[in-house]
Amino acid sequence: MSHAGHEVPASHDLSEHKGLNEGALTFTGTLMIGLASVAPAYSLAATLGYVVAADGVLAPVAVMLGFIPMLLTAFAYRELNRVIPDCGTTFTWVTKAFGPRSGWFSGYVLTLAGIIVLANLAQIAAQYTFLLFGADSLADNPLYVTTLGVIFIAVMCWVSYRGIEIANWLQNVLVGIQYVALAVLVVVALIAVAGPHPPPTAIPVEAGWFNPLNFFAEGGGGFGAMTEGMLLMVFIYWGWDTILSLNEETAEKEKTPGRAAVAATLILLATYLLTTVAAVSYAGVGTDGIGLGNPDNADDVFRAIAEPVLGQWSWIVILAVLVSAVASTQTTILPAARGTLAMGVYKALPTQFAKIHRKYKTPTVSTLFIGGVAIVLYVLLSLLGENAYGDVLLAIGLQISFYYGITAFACVWYFRKDVAQGGKDLWVKGILPLIGGLMLLFALVKSAIDMWSPDYGYLGGWTIPGTEVEVGSVFLLGIGSIVLGIPVMFLIARRGEQKPFFRGESLHHDTPVLAPE
Repeated sequence: MSHAGHEVPASHDLSEHKGLNEGALTFTGTLMIGLASVAPAYSLAATLGYVVAADGVLAPVAVMLGFIPMLLTAFAYRELNRVIPDCGTTFTWVTKAFGPRSGWFSGYVLTLAGIIVLANLAQIAAQYTFLLFGADSLADNPLYVTTLGVIFIAVMCWVSYRGIEIANWLQNVLVGIQYVALAVLVVVALIAVAGPHPPPTAIPVEAGWFNPLNFFAEGGGGFGAMTEGMLLMVFIYWGWDTILSLNEETAEKEKTPGRAAVAATLILLATYLLTTVAAVSYAGVGTDGIGLGNPDNADDVFRAIAEPVLGQWSWIVILAVLVSAVASTQTTILPAARGTLAMGVYKALPTQFAKIHRKYKTPTVSTLFIGGVAIVLYVLLSLLGENAYGDVLLAIGLQISFYYGITAFACVWYFRKDVAQGGKDLWVKGILPLIGGLMLLFALVKSAIDMWSPDYGYLGGWTIPGTEVEVGSVFLLGIGSIVLGIPVMFLIARRGEQKPFFRGESLHHDTPVLAPE
């Protein structure tokens, strides 16, 4: 039940401790963890090929279009965090704005997205470990890759379990390696393109690459290409909200996480734009050789261009993608575990999820649950083959758009009284988050319609039993996994322990942040 008639509680009324390690992270620490969560090197390696396949030389436009809703949504996260610095983030905020069922479902989608992407991260981390040591045959062996991937998830679960300080130290090192390697790749590639003997695939950078109107010119692909590229870029930017899920463990938790989130999105824009321009300009968008439009390069563009660009130093890029995937494996566990921790605290899930380790001050059951489910899902996806990962990357954009978008709308509704007074609040709590939410909603709906086609994706179509209707595998993975949350929610709502939450008693508009027993 929403208590819309009450005043918004002051932030100091919402700062009770859940048992997490309060004040352990600084601005720099949260920023580094946020950047690591996005995994820029991994995200580009795994996604840029699909963006180029959809948009060609307009890939830089997709980078910019994907950034806009991310920045606008970051404003929503910042404003909500100021008055509700709760590690449940989207779950808690949406519950307070729209009620328990909307909040529970948002928390489910957020957790689902985190668990699914862990499978992709583990796959990339394992493959690149073998590539780094020259064991290319093992990198293509599903059994060896899956086994090592499972080990990576288990080890990163252990790191997350052991405490936020060790996680923070590890991320500082791994983020540094990524950015140095990407900078080397970008600089060398652009110098080669501008030099007297550019590679045969090179394309000079043109102003048209940055013009969104070119989507509607002849051969531009239209709305479909624009939204597909934008949704893929939403995935690439995804992860900065980890910063907010660590708000209860951050010094000055009402201010620091929000500022770090906005800073992270701006840093990512520059990183992705420069890397995309350098890669497209060096390798071109052709469908042969190292061309970024080559389907064989789609799931890992860096593996295709690292050696041509850097020669014997190509291992630098391999190392960057490896540490990127490893870092993000760990930082993806952090927000997912804290989200289910909050759901346990507020009785949206069994209270076992609210348990905190007395010494390490980390979620125990929640962390182990996220890791365990991720391992099971990873093994299942491995059995489906390589194409499953491409479809999962396309589908996960739907889940990200859903929970980012509903958070933006929650900001507008929660602060509607402030918004009505005009001034700065009208923009940062109302107009900007609303535009971001609408952009994500449009991308979600348009992409879901496109994904219905059996030709969309890599696994092909599935025929609905008893009919002749064929549905795209990406649609089933994306929308199907989201809709699966509805029966799960109703089953949980029937449990006696969870009934207070679904009656709007344990978490509503005026509930202060709770601490577990």
